[in-house]
Amino acid sequence: MDISGRVKIIFELLNKSLLTCHYNVDYKINSTNSKKKLRLNKMKLKLLLLSLLLTFEVCNAQFVQNKSYSVMLNAILSHNVKEVGVKEESKDSTAIFFDAREKAEYNVSHLKNATWVGYDNFDMNRVKHIAKTQKIIVYCSVGYRSEKITEKLNKAGYTNVSNMVGGIFEWKNQNNVVVDNAGKETQKVHGYSKTWGVWLNKGEKVYN
Repeated sequence: MDISGRVKIIFELLNKSLLTCHYNVDYKINSTNSKKKLRLNKMKLKLLLLSLLLTFEVCNAQFVQNKSYSVMLNAILSHNVKEVGVKEESKDSTAIFFDAREKAEYNVSHLKNATWVGYDNFDMNRVKHIAKTQKIIVYCSVGYRSEKITEKLNKAGYTNVSNMVGGIFEWKNQNNVVVDNAGKETQKVHGYSKTWGVWLNKGEKVYN
């Protein structure tokens, strides 16, 4: 079962427990055992909440090293596509990489041999020559834009597409190589904006 499936189950269990707690408080408030029942329900809620938090923590620990970054990614990503982490994909020679940032960002630096596909002006014609069974990893700065492009590729019939959680920021944070348009290694990475650039901890941030 994927991450979103596990989280959905936990939310459903939490919702059922909340309903049960509400019922016991309203209906058994006059019972001599009501306080005991309420304490038991509260314990169930705490355990379910703990399970939920641990699920998020364990899943994202596989993808990014910084816990605050992990929390932020949980807040903005839908987790409705296949996800991969930098660590595993940095060693994969069978995948091709799609860069879902804007061209100005790509021009500063990108993953070696990555194909620019864009985001705002993404066009499926740019990838029509790629076999629909080819392993494809889509990335952007952090993973939000690439998640949306991954969704579009899935809908278009591509069967082996994944979103790289943490994006090029995490790629650089884990000391992997990025290159400029001449194919030369560079320390520069486009930070998108100063708000988002805080998640890039290695290399030289560029904003123009």
